[in-house]
Amino acid sequence: MGRAVPSPPPDDPLEDPGLLILLFLFAAALLAGFIDAIAGGGGMLTIPAMLLAGIPPLQVLGTNKLQSLFGSGSASLAYARHGHVDLRSQWPMALTAAAGAALGALLATVVPGDALKAVLPFLLIGIAVYFGFKPDAGHLDRHRRLSTTAFALTFVPVIGFYDGVFGPGTGSFLMLGFIGLAGYGVLKATAHTKFLNFGSNVGAFAVFLAFGAVLWKVGLVMGAGQFVGAHLGSRFAMKQGVRVIKPLLVTVSVVLAIRLLADPAHPLRLWLGF
Repeated sequence: MGRAVPSPPPDDPLEDPGLLILLFLFAAALLAGFIDAIAGGGGMLTIPAMLLAGIPPLQVLGTNKLQSLFGSGSASLAYARHGHVDLRSQWPMALTAAAGAALGALLATVVPGDALKAVLPFLLIGIAVYFGFKPDAGHLDRHRRLSTTAFALTFVPVIGFYDGVFGPGTGSFLMLGFIGLAGYGVLKATAHTKFLNFGSNVGAFAVFLAFGAVLWKVGLVMGAGQFVGAHLGSRFAMKQGVRVIKPLLVTVSVVLAIRLLADPAHPLRLWLGF
């Protein structure tokens, strides 16, 4: 008898996920794009969704940046078309966000972000308290506390760095900075946040791509969901304004903080033993 010919190995499920998994990830990205275009926090849906689909953490971060490009890009264009942000004048600031994110992504490839994960829930709760208990926060443009140059060279790259290392909550932090430091009203801050988020996504994505940590099929399918969701979310925000943005920003911050603290693998729970 001749030797049996071994059957070819099955396709890598990460490279060729099933239709149901792709539909699940598309739906998660659609909802995330809608929420993120209004108040940030879309990563709290897309990152767990990819982890549930069995994607390893580094590939989750890299693929998340690919699909996020579609959401932040779509929202930026929608806000720009309606005059809420001048994309051309924001390019220098977007570049500093990209530079910070690239450095953060480099760190993420070699060092786990446990310290950031431990502190993040409390920072998000602080954001929720600020907007929840300061009724007039961000209703109108106010006095700027930092010059445009200082804001672009300090606050923006720091948040970009965080986005490259971990990511969820980046939009909320940028919103807080634009309102509290740059003096923007809520809708204007939301519009500018999306373009800086686009810049940080580009910077981090370039690094993860160089390390081979991007799953293209998953990222493009989720990107399509992000694009549609972000377009719908930005139109909804422009129509409803402060009435919807502030409550959703508070809600997203609190929910993201609770979700992080509820994770059995959260560093704080591991350190405290519960």
